[in-house]
Amino acid sequence: GCIPTKTMMYSAKMLDGALRGSPYGVSAAGALDHASVMKRKAKVVKTLVAGIAAKMKHGAVSVVSGHAVVRGRTDSGFLVSCGEDYEAPYLLIAAGSEPVVPPIEGMAESLASKFAVTSVGALELNEIPKELVIIGGGAIGLELACYYNIAGSHVTVVEMLERVGGRIDAEISDVLCGSLQKRGLEFRLGQKITCLDPGKCVKIGADEIKADKVILSVGRKPAVSGFGLESTGVYTDRGAIVTDERLRTSVPKIYAAGDVNGKVMLAHTAHREAEVAVNDMLGRRDVMSYDSIPSVIYTIPEVACVGETEESAAEKGLGIRTVRLSMRYAGRYVAENEGGDGICKAVFGPDNRLLGVHMIGGSASEIILSAHMMIESRLPAENLKKIIFPHPTTGEILREALFNLTGGERECPRA
Repeated sequence: GCIPTKTMMYSAKMLDGALRGSPYGVSAAGALDHASVMKRKAKVVKTLVAGIAAKMKHGAVSVVSGHAVVRGRTDSGFLVSCGEDYEAPYLLIAAGSEPVVPPIEGMAESLASKFAVTSVGALELNEIPKELVIIGGGAIGLELACYYNIAGSHVTVVEMLERVGGRIDAEISDVLCGSLQKRGLEFRLGQKITCLDPGKCVKIGADEIKADKVILSVGRKPAVSGFGLESTGVYTDRGAIVTDERLRTSVPKIYAAGDVNGKVMLAHTAHREAEVAVNDMLGRRDVMSYDSIPSVIYTIPEVACVGETEESAAEKGLGIRTVRLSMRYAGRYVAENEGGDGICKAVFGPDNRLLGVHMIGGSASEIILSAHMMIESRLPAENLKKIIFPHPTTGEILREALFNLTGGERECPRA
């Protein structure tokens, strides 16, 4: 879903920019052709899939399409069947994940009738529903909510927690929720769906919310069944394959990377885990670190996070100092965001090392990589201040945070 949702969101952003261009001296009318958006989404996916296939071929990798099943051990390693049998001394399990379907009354019937769809099915809707209810206010649910809102749906998001975005910074969660509410989205926080009435509504106790379509987006779970995992003896805990820092499972020479190990269920995490696993197979020393993995919510505005939040630092008993800045400290942000309410929060340890960065605003997804590299460098703020940021860029907000921690504060906004 990574690329399809971002392709859809780009079209939504273009329309949003056209319709909200008045403060920038731009007047334009626009409409979103959902069918064309979905057609382009399919083309983008096809292009990227073809590119990966070409890369596999260039690397002399044999790709077998089909349902694979692990049959067990052999004298030379492990046996996997997929049309024919394959043997190898090592096994890397990367079976991914699947949508969580909670035991809500009427859910099975709603999924069968397509009144309700999972987040996967939401990428294939042929029409824009007039009344849309999204169950789950995590990253996927919010991105879909944002797209369908701009496309013309009246969207209601129901989230059992008291805030949206999962474990993102609490203040940024509030800012995001408020920003989306201004766009017309409705939120029912701290509430649970008790029943689905197919074709009519969803119910929260005695309260009914009209719906033409329901998107189920309450999370994903590791896919650990249906491919013979039980034949390996690999240890699982709470539905996920248990792995160590080298992605090794409880069975020697069997590795597991990606969502199937349930650690950090993000595509870029899976990519890095696979590198670590293969390096270990080849005898190259490498370990996986989960301390500062960036995450992004691709809404309008974007949210990007990496490292410790104030809350997580408090849970660990870390002494921290937080620099909180308006994104308007970056001149580029002011130029491109009329009345934007973006913020950046940088969390520092007692030794002035950067431990976390959390932001909401335009270009946040592109800035967060720099924050990740700063955290991984483990350099104190005084050293990081020497990094030269191109001007004007929104990423200069990180430099401003460093100077606000160590001295040399500047007026907001800086020209």
